[in-house]
Amino acid sequence: MEVGKSLAQRVRVIEERNKRVERDKAWETSFTRRGLLVLFSYLAVGLYLQAINVDRPWLNAIVPSLGFLLSTLTLPFFKSLWQKYLRHQ
Repeated sequence: MEVGKSLAQRVRVIEERNKRVERDKAWETSFTRRGLLVLFSYLAVGLYLQAINVDRPWLNAIVPSLGFLLSTLTLPFFKSLWQKYLRHQ
């Protein structure tokens, strides 16, 4: 009986871990996370450009922020290519 309880407990621990992993993966690929990263990048670059007295810092901050967004949107495609053709097993 003790072995069965231990096994059930181990299965429950594994299932809880799998739920955490699934939530973390959902967050990593979510548009909410990407949007927040773009927003924070825009603010950081805008503040930096303003601090060093660049003309129109908030307009100029759009370019790196959009570049970052583009890179996050294309990474899954390149990851799949890497997994298919370049990953050594």
